[in-house]
Amino acid sequence: MLKKKMLKALNKQINAEMYSSYLYLSMESYFQSVSLGGFAGWMRSQVQEELYHGMKFYDYVNERGGKVTLEAIDKPDADWKTPLEAFEHILEHEQMVTSLINSLMDLAAKEQDHATKIFLQWFVSEQVEEEASVGEVVDKLRLIQDNSSGLFFLDAELGKRTFTLPQKDD
Repeated sequence: MLKKKMLKALNKQINAEMYSSYLYLSMESYFQSVSLGGFAGWMRSQVQEELYHGMKFYDYVNERGGKVTLEAIDKPDADWKTPLEAFEHILEHEQMVTSLINSLMDLAAKEQDHATKIFLQWFVSEQVEEEASVGEVVDKLRLIQDNSSGLFFLDAELGKRTFTLPQKDD
């Protein structure tokens, strides 16, 4: 059984994960509007991944006998001046999500909720991967600068990404 404080924090995280999916969906629309279909495809994969994260928290709360309480999802930004600006926004966002996961881990430790600590470990590792992935794109965009050929090739590279639903054990 989840303690009240932990349940509230997990419900807040569900909302944060759903907001993340909204943000990536908004970015997909932005990239579609500037004819960068590979970037848009990368974002679509990220939308699916964030929805998966939210549902992973949702299922966990239910498995532990808690009640999921859904709140309104904030409206995400919709316009960026450049692909670099969009990806810098993503990097900041993922760093914020990492801090939320770390706070959950701290709370689980304080509450001596060992099951939740074990559950959250997957997200700690996932955030390392998320920040590295986005950071790599930011670095490439900084190298490219205003080179349209470089942007074209990066767009093609990012378009190869697909989301594969993790196995149940993951």
